[in-house]
Amino acid sequence: MDEQTFSVKVINIEKPSDTNIILGQAHFIKTTEDLYEAMLNINSNAKFGIAFTESSGDCLIRVEGNDEELKNIAGKNALNLSCGHSFIIIIKDAYPVNFLNAIKNVPEVCGIYCATANDVEVVVAETEQGRGILGVIDGLKSKGIESKTDIEKRRKFLRKIGYKF
Repeated sequence: MDEQTFSVKVINIEKPSDTNIILGQAHFIKTTEDLYEAMLNINSNAKFGIAFTESSGDCLIRVEGNDEELKNIAGKNALNLSCGHSFIIIIKDAYPVNFLNAIKNVPEVCGIYCATANDVEVVVAETEQGRGILGVIDGLKSKGIESKTDIEKRRKFLRKIGYKF
């Protein structure tokens, strides 16, 4: 058995502050079209860009979406990652929670690494063959356990944005 070496890199996802991302893994060239349809079927008013890293054949970044700026951002992030069969969706004017079940039900989708508005760092392994996502760092380190005041604040916020009655 041949031994291989690998390196580990941390790659920042670059996105506007008023956007969210969904980062996941899928497995087929039609992923971008199927994700596009899933997004539109949930919320046709949301703006988004999708990029998928093809990992065989031409090994191109496949890009779809309904907003040119977000498509470009998704494509640049996917190229920076260059991790086989990964996808990134950049979303504006909507929250990822509204799309997750539909995305998970797309037949090509294998899994979701994160869905967030936070700053994201992606931990990537690289070998001679290619790159793969090991995990993500989604936001900041925890500072403690919420107090009663924090609980009230969280609950008020959820009601303010329409997620609870």
